[in-house]
Formats: sequence, C-alpha cells, structure tokens
Amino acid sequence: MKRKLMTIVLAAAMSVAASAAMAADKLALQLKWVTQAQFAGYYVAKDKGFYKEENLDVEIKPGGPDIAPVQVLAGGGADVVLDWMPSALASREKGVPLVNIAQPFKTSGMMLTCRKDSGISSPADFKGKTLGVWFFGNEYPFLSWMSQLGIATDGSADGVKVLKQGFNVDPILQKQADCVSTMTYNEYWQIIDAGLSEDDLVVFKYEDQGVATLEDGIYVLEDKLKDPAFEDKMVRFVRASMKGWKFAEENPDEAAGIVLENDASGAQTEKHQKRMMREIAKLTAGSDGALDEADFKRTVSTLLKGGSDPVITKEPEGAWTSAITDKALK
Repeated sequence: MKRKLMTIVLAAAMSVAASAAMAADKLALQLKWVTQAQFAGYYVAKDKGFYKEENLDVEIKPGGPDIAPVQVLAGGGADVVLDWMPSALASREKGVPLVNIAQPFKTSGMMLTCRKDSGISSPADFKGKTLGVWFFGNEYPFLSWMSQLGIATDGSADGVKVLKQGFNVDPILQKQADCVSTMTYNEYWQIIDAGLSEDDLVVFKYEDQGVATLEDGIYVLEDKLKDPAFEDKMVRFVRASMKGWKFAEENPDEAAGIVLENDASGAQTEKHQKRMMREIAKLTAGSDGALDEADFKRTVSTLLKGGSDPVITKEPEGAWTSAITDKALK
C-alpha cells in the first residue's frame, strides 16, 4: 500500500514538474493605440496559435490617448512596445535606451490631408494656414518637414499655425483647420465617411515629400537584450508575429474579424476594420520583419534636418539591432 501511494505521489510530482517545464513564457506587448487592424498581425498570431507554437503566452495591451508606450516599457509594465521611430529615437536621446529589434512596417502611412477649398495645392501654400498636428511623439516628422521647407511653426504670417490635434478629424470638418494629420488606413477614411469626397481633398503623403519615417517598429530596452533568455523570447516573439502579419496580408477580411473579436470597447465597425486592414497590408508588404539599414538612415537623416530645433541632435548609436531577426528568420 505504501509503495503504491509513493508511486502515485512520485507520478504527481513528476507531472507537476513537467507542467512547470512546459509552461509558456509570459510576455506583455504594449500597443501604440487602441485595438484596431493597425495591430492585426499580433492579434492574428495569438488567435491562430502562432505564439503558442513558440511556447509564448502573450498579453496584448491596447493603448489609448492617456497611454505612452515608452513610459509603460520603462516602468516595467510591458516587455516590448510598438512605437514610431522618431518618437523612439527622441526618447533614446533623452535617456530611455530603446532598441528596435524588428520592423514589420516597410512604408509610412502618414499624410497631411487638406480641404481643397482652403486654396492649398502644394506645400508652398501652407504659409498662413492652420494645420492640425498630432503630438505625444507623432509631431516629429511634421516638424522636420516644416523645417526643411523653411516654414516657421509659430503662427507668424510667413509660417503656419499649428493646431494641437486630438485623435479625430473634427478640425477639418468644422473648418477649424485647413489641413489635419491622417493615416492612409484610418483618419483619411473618417473624413470621407463624414461626408467630404476625395475630390474635396488634397493629400500630401510623407513618403512623397521625402520625409517619411519608420512607423510601428518593435522596441525593447537595451539592457534586457543582455539576458540570453530574454533574447530567445524575443526571437520567438518576432518569428510568430511576422507569421501573423503575413497571414493578415493574405487574409485581410479574416484578420479584420479577429481584430473585432478582440475589441473590448466595441467601438470598431466591420466596414472600417476591413478597409483599414487592406490599407495596412500595403504598408507591411515587402517586409519580413528585418529593419532595412537604408530605411533607418533615411529616417535619421530626416530627423536631423530639423534646423534650430531638430528632433535628434546627433547620429544615434545602438538604436537598432538585427540580432533578433537574424535568428528569427533563419
């Protein structure tokens, strides 16, 4: 009887030990904004079991107007965050050692969308106008662009008046601003849905103006990468995430559906998310997750051309690494 009991206890202990050994590694991902198709690859990777296949238990934390991903990361509230490179490099120069470990977005979706009846047909017409600009790190590409154009942002007659834009398009609809910041996959379509037609608008894509910067990169704290276990976890995370992104590109409607299932707010609509996903697929197309050094240098060059108030003041060192994608993409 004692031998049988001991066998049962030993088997139970071995079972617990095996379960502990197989327990998935927990990882918290902080998004840059609310749940939407902009982040479809990560939701798809979780829904389709791609993270599970890599022995990862990933918590996806939605962002919002009161959430600063960099602060969340620095405060230990996340292991990895998504951020735009201008914001990440500015944060790094200010003392937060962010490192880009992967770049799923190859192309920028940022635009300045203007009312045609404002008389704007080219950047030369910006002078004397009111332009809506996002802040909290999103203003850096705009300020760099204005600096290169030689246009002051102090509201002077030969400059532009900068309207601190909320995360909506009301200023252009209510004619409080001649132009507003938009993304190809989101706010531009909000303007269309609100009643203005494409013929009523003039669009300036940052890509076309030569001031496009990298968006939605994957960032971690530099010191964390010194830990082999953390590095291995990031390799598995990037590999699974890129698998999710490629699935989303090839199956945009299904990916949009997965996003909607994860939208706890219930604020998103099927029409908007499907359209957003199709536009997002254009931005991730051509990327396998590895950061192209030429794209990095282009972003840095744009940010350094900031006149008297550049986004960054010197060439950043150690701001990105290919170590993770080199292993993830084998």
